[in-house]
Amino acid sequence: QVQLVESGGGSVQAGGSLRLSCAVSGDTYRRGCLAWFRQHPGKEREAVAHINTATGVTVYADSVKGRFTISQDNAKITVFLQMNSLKPEDTAGYYCAGRRCGSGSWSLAGEYNYWGQGAQVTVSS
Repeated sequence: QVQLVESGGGSVQAGGSLRLSCAVSGDTYRRGCLAWFRQHPGKEREAVAHINTATGVTVYADSVKGRFTISQDNAKITVFLQMNSLKPEDTAGYYCAGRRCGSGSWSLAGEYNYWGQGAQVTVSS
């Protein structure tokens, strides 16, 4: 069983920065690929960024490329999402998700077996 716990959400003005953290515990093998999703009210979850914790390879949605950075600590027990140049449209609930690497699309929420409880990010104009 894998457990994911997010922290670091909050409110910021447009142009500001926030960093989200996802603390990972549980089966080391099963937590191989981790991603951040976000969900706007009334909409489906949208993939934001993905990291393969074994190789360090990262992928980003076009909407955040160049502004957001996903990373992990050396012990591979925490995954971060550094969000810079935030825009009001980045306002959403942000969720950490985990899956086994090697199959499926990184951007599909249905591919993930494990989810955190979410962290709210609010960007004001």
